Amino acid sequence: MQATIKADRGLFSYPKYWPHCLGTAPFLPMSKEEMDTLGWDSCDVILVTGDAYVDHPSFGMAVIGRVLEAHGFRVGIISQPDWTSKDAFMTLGKPNLYFGVTAGNMDSMINRYTADKKLRHDDAYTAGNVGGKRPDRAVTVYAQRCREAFKGTPVIAGGIEASLRRIAHYDYWSEKVRRSVLFDSKADMLFFGNAERPLVEVTHRLAAGETIDEMRDIRGTAIIVKEALPEWQGVDSTSLDRPGKIEPISSPYQMEPECDSQDKDNANSEAPEAAPVVIQPPERRKPWENVYVKLPAYETVKDNKVLYAHTSRILHQETNPGCARALMQRHGDRHIWINPPAMPLETEEMDAVFDLPYQRVPHPVYGDATIPAYDMIKFSINIMRGCYGGCTFCSITEHEGRIIQSRSEDSIIREIEEIRDTVPGFTGVISDLGGPTANMYRLRCKSPKAEATCRRPSCVYPSICAHMDTDHKPTIDLYRRARELPGVKKVLIASGVRYDLAVEDPEYVKELALHHVGGYLKIAPEHTEDGPLSKMMKPGMGSYYHFKELFDKYSQEAGKKQYLIPYFIASHPGTTDDDMLNLAIWLKENKFKLDQVQNFYPSPMATATTMYHTEVNSLRKVTKDSEDVPSAKGEIHRRLHKAMLRYHDPKNFAQIREALKRMGREDLIGRGAQHLVPPETADEKRQKAVKGRNGERGLTKHTGLPPNFQRKGRGKNNTAGASSENRGGNKTENRNGGKSGGQNRGQNTPSSQRKGKPTAKR
Repeated sequence: MQATIKADRGLFSYPKYWPHCLGTAPFLPMSKEEMDTLGWDSCDVILVTGDAYVDHPSFGMAVIGRVLEAHGFRVGIISQPDWTSKDAFMTLGKPNLYFGVTAGNMDSMINRYTADKKLRHDDAYTAGNVGGKRPDRAVTVYAQRCREAFKGTPVIAGGIEASLRRIAHYDYWSEKVRRSVLFDSKADMLFFGNAERPLVEVTHRLAAGETIDEMRDIRGTAIIVKEALPEWQGVDSTSLDRPGKIEPISSPYQMEPECDSQDKDNANSEAPEAAPVVIQPPERRKPWENVYVKLPAYETVKDNKVLYAHTSRILHQETNPGCARALMQRHGDRHIWINPPAMPLETEEMDAVFDLPYQRVPHPVYGDATIPAYDMIKFSINIMRGCYGGCTFCSITEHEGRIIQSRSEDSIIREIEEIRDTVPGFTGVISDLGGPTANMYRLRCKSPKAEATCRRPSCVYPSICAHMDTDHKPTIDLYRRARELPGVKKVLIASGVRYDLAVEDPEYVKELALHHVGGYLKIAPEHTEDGPLSKMMKPGMGSYYHFKELFDKYSQEAGKKQYLIPYFIASHPGTTDDDMLNLAIWLKENKFKLDQVQNFYPSPMATATTMYHTEVNSLRKVTKDSEDVPSAKGEIHRRLHKAMLRYHDPKNFAQIREALKRMGREDLIGRGAQHLVPPETADEKRQKAVKGRNGERGLTKHTGLPPNFQRKGRGKNNTAGASSENRGGNKTENRNGGKSGGQNRGQNTPSSQRKGKPTAKR
């Protein structure tokens, strides 16, 4: 299967660098002793990573290292070095070409801190699950130490942490807008997204004698410049802040460009007079080629939330590699220059990457120590990259992109056979056959023109695009072939299922329910209410009920008791207290008692993070009068939203009761089936009295009461139980004429009209 959006050169079309004659390494070396065994006097590239080294295609440093090795380069790995000095960064000597720096498979701050900013004491990507083996803001720290170790050696930053910080971005942990990580890290270049293409090109050009300063316009890279690149035309971002329609690729035989789908309503209008056919030059430059967008400067967006939201919107419009323009943002007297994203890998290239000689186990240096992240994926298969969904809280859009890149069926089957035959501990169960989304394998846009030029942030929201192919037959064929392999007893699907796509092909739901669910299937409606769903860009509950109906039907036909396990997010931008209350009521009506719940985590550069920071809806054209987006901020308010999801936990009863009283919903306090929480017990009253006598202060508006509860007497919209002004935290910026609340764009049924069916507990 060939990609519609194609690169000029194949990933493995370069002549191999001369050390290829030394062959492949059993493991990429982590010490001088290993280098000596391989007959290496030096490394061409040294990768510094915040993860333990697992030689597996699910670990970024292994993929990058093996791809470079396939091109003939000698690659060493420095894993989780002591960052307090430069010494650990000198253990493999000076690299001939460059240091490649990554925080690892996770952003170092998200890896180290909870959504409540509490310190974690474990790390799934570290041997022994020990926390603290990588520094905060690891890309910055590692890059600076590499500079100290060998001055003058190029340093290239990459991985998800670098991708999510390539421009000025809101930083949840410091609660301020930080400049691009390129400035703080002092790296020479940044790779964003899946970086195989820019990585291979840069490495070969460096090996050929070019300097890194000469490489300015490589796709998928960001650099620091003093001025725009020559022969590039600039356009101000404020002229582009409007919904992007499909820009057609002109035919050389056509007088006027084809109309897009938005013009079909005018099909009955009077036809124009015939015009002579004019042959146009076939090489006419497309409107996005050699064009860059000038974004508001860092010094502007760090203080102006409206312009920050505008900048975020523009960045997310420029993510399609087929038509994306370069971006430039001033930081002081210099600029960040972000080239268009790299072209996606074709199926044959994906196969070649996954067919490289991975050992599929951790490096022997770790001995018998457990690496939880490896244990979780060692019997799983990644069948694709990218996601069409565009969920605003997810970092896939900013990192992998929304173009689906799929492996061939043969390649996937070979990997299953390799796991069966070589991986220790295999019992016949493939734990997951999926990717970012389980059922987007080989789905694509039916229109090559649309795929190459579309700027929509999602192909499936607010509804599934008419251009999208929803045929799940390739996925079904893969499942059937996988489970028929000798030695394979069960193939499970543990990746998230996009259920609004699944219901378009009931045969897929049937296949899933009959053969690939181990009793429970995880899906993620994320919420039940229109307000938060519209800011998440998630389908309404109508799709959930439809999927559940099909799933239950096919499970029953198979004689199996199987249950859906829904996941929800608390405190997401656009969520009011009333929204969380309605979700809690829905959970109780459907007899769900959630064991684990997720509070919204504002990851850098995500659209939802922009809404959290600015309280502006950046999914639409951004102006000073843009729709206000309520956001729960502060520990107390966020804790309340999380408590609503665990309404059944006695630890949360007191907090929920206080909230219900302030919201005018005391009718939900009691011991009946219609009540959410029980009334205060005599014992609780005694404990409260004791605390009062001991001098403990009660919550007031002066001592930590959430601002959304301080509404009495403040205006006609601030009555008890109102939700339009329910924004935790004080607004730091006044936008006159701002609209309140979210628009009902989902498929939800009002909670008062729902008749949910009970499902499994979790």
